[in-house]
Amino acid sequence: MKLPRTMLMREAAARGKYAPLHKYLCLRAGREWRTTFSEIEGILGFALPSSARIHRPWWSNPGPGGGHSHALAWAAAGWKAGSVDLEAGTLIFVRREDGTGRQEAGTSTGVDGERPPSVDDLFVAHDFGPWPDGLHWSREEMYGDDGR
Repeated sequence: MKLPRTMLMREAAARGKYAPLHKYLCLRAGREWRTTFSEIEGILGFALPSSARIHRPWWSNPGPGGGHSHALAWAAAGWKAGSVDLEAGTLIFVRREDGTGRQEAGTSTGVDGERPPSVDDLFVAHDFGPWPDGLHWSREEMYGDDGR
């Protein structure tokens, strides 16, 4: 079963490094959110990269073909980055007008208003037996030192 690209991007945003921001925006009510880089870092639990503070393109919204993981986090939640003030460290997120993303506070909708299936629903875990002798691969090796 091949999933639509938008559904795959939404799943990636919900599970990636910037998932805390994605989840926060999915639950946020209102049409805009005026925030600071520091507030976003508090939600994420880690510092934004230096490029977010010195390069306006870091805050670019993804196109229809996708984008960087940080931009997918807000786009998949139905938001776009608006006015960015690099000197003040502030920006405004605006809810997208194109009918995508969340329709009301606390819900996430997919195609035709239905909730998209999760990765766990689509890829059921199977037990294929024990690992071969001598094979070791830790979560840290797979995902990096912070487990994301």
